[in-house]
Amino acid sequence: MAAGARGKPRAPRCASNAPASPAEGLDFTAQMRRLCDHMVAQTPPLAHIDIDRVAVGFTQARKPTAHGLYAALTPLRFAGGGRYWVHGGRTWGVQRLFAPDGREMLYVLTFYLPRYLNLPFREKLATVMHELWHIGPKFDGDLRRFNGRCFAHGGSQKQYDARVAELLEQWLRPWPPAVLTEVLRYNFHELVARYGRVVGHKVRPPKLVLVDG
Repeated sequence: MAAGARGKPRAPRCASNAPASPAEGLDFTAQMRRLCDHMVAQTPPLAHIDIDRVAVGFTQARKPTAHGLYAALTPLRFAGGGRYWVHGGRTWGVQRLFAPDGREMLYVLTFYLPRYLNLPFREKLATVMHELWHIGPKFDGDLRRFNGRCFAHGGSQKQYDARVAELLEQWLRPWPPAVLTEVLRYNFHELVARYGRVVGHKVRPPKLVLVDG
């Protein structure tokens, strides 16, 4: 989120390309939404998540390198699910984000392409689980918070990753339908060769806005 936008919060809509038919290419974000929905439904520790209030989108990685962000979860509320944050004597809010049918989103899950699709298959799945596990247990728009300075991952990134690995194994134990994971077995260039192009939703990142003088 970028700080400094002034004025009253606006309500941006989810920006997207038109849904693609099979002849038009692979609808990447539709595929990822189905995958996330199955992970949530089949993994009890994720039962608090309403995937219909998580905007799933993609963005183009700024640099064509193998290192950098693969995916990111953006919360649309502050600590404890608060809509506002007071800092320096000023009150800040987050632009509200709505789906085309009017549902208000509480989180944005963004995949960075082509970098994400060039990961090994297993790491692609672990990345999705990693971001879903960041969603707070109250599903109130805030992140899962741990004690300590690094509240997002806790005192040990290794322990966080170990928990994610456990959840992934739990989901994989009854092997999920191949239709959910088949496209992730290919890298970006292979998918373009198979489908012609990769398309999907692009969600404009909501910004921090100053809500009082």
